[in-house]
Amino acid sequence: PQTIQNPRQEGQVASDRPPQREFQTIQHKMPGAARSSLPFVAVAIACLVTLAVSAITPAAAFQAPALSLRVPTGHAGRFGGVSPRQQRSKTGSPLLRMQQSKTPLDQASAIATSAAIAAAAVNKAVSMKSLEAPDLGEGGQKTYIVKDTDRVGTVDEEGLPIVYDKQLIEAYWRKQDGALQKRWREFLGITVPFLTKLVTMLVRGGTEELQKNQAELARDARINLEKLGPTYIKAGQMMSVRPDVLPQEALDELATLQDSVEPFDTEVAVKLIESELGCTLGEVFTEISEVPVAAASLAQVYKARRVTGEWVAVKIQRPDVLSIVSKDLYVLRRAAEVYQGLINQFAPQQRTDYVALLNEWAVGFYTELDFLNEAANQLKLKRLLAEQGLSSEGVYIPEVYEDLCTRRLLVTEWVDGIKLSDCPPDEINEYIAVGQECFLTQLLQVGFFHSDPHPGNIIRLDDQSKGKIALIDFGLVASLQQEDMDNIVSAVIHLANKDYTSLVDDFINLNILPGDCDRSKVIPLMDKALSPYVKGGGAKKYEAELRKSYGMDGSTGAAVGGFQAMTQDALTVLNDIPFSIPPYFALIARAVVTLEGVALIGNPEYGMIMEAYPFVARKLLREDRPEIQKALQEVLYNAEDGTITIDRLVVLLNSAMGVIARQAGGTFVDLDSIPEQGVSLQRALSYLASEQATSLRNILLDEAVAASDLLLRQSLRKGFGAATTAAPRIPFLSGVLPAPETVPGPVLLPTAAGAPAPAFLSPQAVLDEAAPALDREEELYAISLVDLVKGTLGEDAGTVVGGDGVLEPRAAA
Repeated sequence: PQTIQNPRQEGQVASDRPPQREFQTIQHKMPGAARSSLPFVAVAIACLVTLAVSAITPAAAFQAPALSLRVPTGHAGRFGGVSPRQQRSKTGSPLLRMQQSKTPLDQASAIATSAAIAAAAVNKAVSMKSLEAPDLGEGGQKTYIVKDTDRVGTVDEEGLPIVYDKQLIEAYWRKQDGALQKRWREFLGITVPFLTKLVTMLVRGGTEELQKNQAELARDARINLEKLGPTYIKAGQMMSVRPDVLPQEALDELATLQDSVEPFDTEVAVKLIESELGCTLGEVFTEISEVPVAAASLAQVYKARRVTGEWVAVKIQRPDVLSIVSKDLYVLRRAAEVYQGLINQFAPQQRTDYVALLNEWAVGFYTELDFLNEAANQLKLKRLLAEQGLSSEGVYIPEVYEDLCTRRLLVTEWVDGIKLSDCPPDEINEYIAVGQECFLTQLLQVGFFHSDPHPGNIIRLDDQSKGKIALIDFGLVASLQQEDMDNIVSAVIHLANKDYTSLVDDFINLNILPGDCDRSKVIPLMDKALSPYVKGGGAKKYEAELRKSYGMDGSTGAAVGGFQAMTQDALTVLNDIPFSIPPYFALIARAVVTLEGVALIGNPEYGMIMEAYPFVARKLLREDRPEIQKALQEVLYNAEDGTITIDRLVVLLNSAMGVIARQAGGTFVDLDSIPEQGVSLQRALSYLASEQATSLRNILLDEAVAASDLLLRQSLRKGFGAATTAAPRIPFLSGVLPAPETVPGPVLLPTAAGAPAPAFLSPQAVLDEAAPALDREEELYAISLVDLVKGTLGEDAGTVVGGDGVLEPRAAA
């Protein structure tokens, strides 16, 4: 049968690229030197030295005492009695020393010195710690992984917990003498040779050497991932959907990891299925495929037909996968500790806890092995999306046959189709819009989102009577709190509007920046780092835009100057801006990264922020919660005088309906320029009257009262002026007698009590009391209101609303 529903395509990690720190690859030309990537080489050598030492004495990675490494005199750092601050004052940062090196030999020496220092620091720091399993919520960090809380504490027949439990996992492996050390040696035996080959190429020929050998490196990487097993295959699956990060040769190699992993024997699979069902296959299915239709790192899928006639997908877990994964999580935690040690050595100001990030990913991965939890996630998301109306807009989630599901067996409805990434680019563009709307609804509307939306999990349906695309594989699902959804919405708005001042507050609320950060340093660097991302186009476009922003146009002088400026900014980030990546954010990043990767296949210029803006605009206009009303008011109101900005109102309405006004250059939303090809008045009024504009209407009701009062005052004053001007005057006495409008007389004025009160006032005084003159801000606001009416209802309507109907009766008619 045609392969259409795949097993869980476990493939994404928290992010497709490291955070923008000093380890970011920066290529530049040095006199007489090959093109190089100095910071990356330094860290790569440091990792290699650390792992190589661990390979020689593997037990040190878990419980051995500190290793003694000889470090050049004056660079002992924490090991030679010289504090990091003293060391920096004498030598400067490793990155700065490399940047200041004049010759290839100086560069190589700086690299080796930095690598030795880092390796010594990491080995001492890591070896002093006892080995631990990843800990959910370590250090008080919140986590949003959805788990089955009813089965916490229960274990399988081998003694491993069904729901992730740090203490139970550690208790199990304490009884398995030597198993963890053996797995660590296996890990080092595969990774160290590959790293050695990679670093050798970099030192020998720079990035050009890597490019010449990228096909060979990609093949080696794929083979190594398969050797290491399911945990590491996930990383390859994630990278296989990033055409902006990897060359095509690497994508082609890694694509085989999505659903073409070497399957295990079908006879073994049948025995496992029967064991889980508690009966023979024939009692449940009338037929089943002889070979798996898809195989992935954690499970493989067979197509079968139930005795009741329905075609189903039968996903059975690989043998012993829980044991393998739980061991690998130990290894990866230790690898994260190594990386954390390097960060602490090179960038001690940074606050990101990479071990905590690994914990979040690891626990999520372990949770994917609970198929009962996956079934519950699938059913819940199917219900939530139906409530949001997405099931009628093209998104279908297959049925789950709960009576046949166990922790290791998942039986769901079979759907026919192909992976979205296998469709032509024009079809990907069409369907990714549906998938994007679905994802944003999950992330920002219902707070329950699929954290693994890669190509194998998004199916273009053959029969589109149920929907355009189907989502499958709900092993990793996260739940967001309302506060976090509101903060993310606010961040998207401010980022798209290029309001970096407000974005700092969003990042503080999201725990990315500390509350006491130096805004004068943060905001300019935000502009340089985030503006290229908003433009879209993925990592390659980002790099090109970043180089352009630093004036690196390819000439030698520009390259050196641009590199120096970039290095200075990098040092500012390292030393003065202690930002961090919250562990719970890893799940969001994983989903965004993989969805963006699929979209880039169809549209190389795709940018998630601008594509998400219409959804966020609709959310602002619809919801009347105080938090959303506040965000909407920030967009609509003038910060200086507190009045609503008509142009922004029109721009926001257009954005909600998919028409975005962009600033010069086409990157950011231009809130102060109405789109030339905006939506029609009829569509705008229809939208404004619908339930989709509830929040906006609540604001506009109060605003309408104020606007009506302002326009009425203006009309009364214009009409009064026209009347007094046209009033007959007594000849020859007009210069002697007072103007009629200034002559006082008896009048009755309304009061709060209801009964009118007598007064002796002139017509002008009565007018000033009833319709005070407009101040400058009010006059400008009235002009914008009149312009809006003219642009939507016509010139005559604008004339009347502006108070000129008395002077132009034709317009009033």
